[in-house]
Amino acid sequence: MKSKGIPTSVKTRIAPSPTGAPHIGTAYAALFNWALAQKNKGKFLLRIEDTDQSRIVKGAKDQISEALKWLGLNWDEGPILQSQRLPIYKKHAEKLVAEDKAYYCFCSSSRLEQVRKSAQKKGLPPKYDGRCRALDPKEAKKRTKSDKFVIRLKVPHEGESVFNDLIRGEVRFKNELINDQVLIKSDGFPTYHLAVVVDDYLMGVTHVLRGEEWISSTPKHVLLYQAFGWELPKFAHLPILRETDKSKLSKRHGSVGILEFKEKGYLPEALLNFLALLGWSHPKEKEIFDLDEFVKNFDVSRVSTSAPVFDRGKLDWMNGEYIRKLPDDELARRIAEYLKKYRGVEADLSVISKAVPIVKERIKNLGDFDSLAGFFFTDVAWTKETLLGKRDSSKSASEKLITITEEYEKQKTWDAGKMEKFTRYLAEEKGWEVPNLFMLLRIAVTGQEVSPPLFESMEVLGRERTISRLNGALSVIRRN
Repeated sequence: MKSKGIPTSVKTRIAPSPTGAPHIGTAYAALFNWALAQKNKGKFLLRIEDTDQSRIVKGAKDQISEALKWLGLNWDEGPILQSQRLPIYKKHAEKLVAEDKAYYCFCSSSRLEQVRKSAQKKGLPPKYDGRCRALDPKEAKKRTKSDKFVIRLKVPHEGESVFNDLIRGEVRFKNELINDQVLIKSDGFPTYHLAVVVDDYLMGVTHVLRGEEWISSTPKHVLLYQAFGWELPKFAHLPILRETDKSKLSKRHGSVGILEFKEKGYLPEALLNFLALLGWSHPKEKEIFDLDEFVKNFDVSRVSTSAPVFDRGKLDWMNGEYIRKLPDDELARRIAEYLKKYRGVEADLSVISKAVPIVKERIKNLGDFDSLAGFFFTDVAWTKETLLGKRDSSKSASEKLITITEEYEKQKTWDAGKMEKFTRYLAEEKGWEVPNLFMLLRIAVTGQEVSPPLFESMEVLGRERTISRLNGALSVIRRN
């Protein structure tokens, strides 16, 4: 085989189809391809496989680019659109026809359906029966001017198609079981099989790392490489991601779109660390490592063949670990950007910076900050029922809030430690149960039964806003 067009340096690619929001599986495959290129000082290519025009979703192409950029998996070439390369595919398909390695097929969809049903009745896999394979090439060429047609690969009936998988070793398929694959569809667009082979070769791709669902397609690609006289790239088929119940990844279990994780406040570096451990293991069995360390230690031979489990609970844990590793000012900046983009909240960065130390240990993603500490930036609402619960009567709660408010207004300093000490002293003096008092204050100040530490929250809010909320809660209790 000729090696023309295949450079000595490593070149990988990710080639998603814009048929919907970019899937986490795309990030998984992109990460491994990107890492292999980075480790070998090679190139990483982004190609958009948009030849199936009927399935294209508007905006999906831009979402793919956005998702990869967010993850930091930047490409060296692309994005290249296959839909802009149609003459190239047609030229290569016609070349195979001219060399009697492919042929024009004029069978109607109804006849192909009959062939499929006939094979099923005989217990055979659905496969084209080769009716047009024996047509006279000159007569077939004439018919293309008036009749609808496709171009099919003339697959050998004997022998085997063999390739070496970097993860699984040698893989063999009997040619007699391989269909005469369509290369050019009746609409003039190439099929995936032709386009991927032509593009990978012409673009100099040396390594193809993709999901194991493509293993059954690889012999078709091997036959195409052989038909063109091209050297095969190195193949590696990554194990498919599974849910904890071993089923296929599904929205029923949680997020599966890359940008969904962004919208929920996951950190890209945490998500990449998590994905790296799906099917691959660190040589020192570490669980937390950055992208540079992953690239340094990455080896395709360490990828497992067993299906890795996409454990969202572990992702939450890992994301929390990354959040706690961030410097407070960096975390505050990211939270501010997140709140503005996904919550529509123009939060004061100085307030976020004060709040970060008291919530950092409690949040698993940036979105948790809003649900746990949103009261710092938005007004709170109360009901009499939540303020009183089963702890207090209206009279008792009112007395507590009036007394607390009056005493807080007298305090010379507004410090969490001193405020807590003083409030406990006041409760003891008045004979109030501390847990009940603290819950009343927590709901009055934060609007929540679960919040960051109460007195630290009051310190961040400041004296004026804290007292305003205590008075607001008092008015709700007195209203009825």
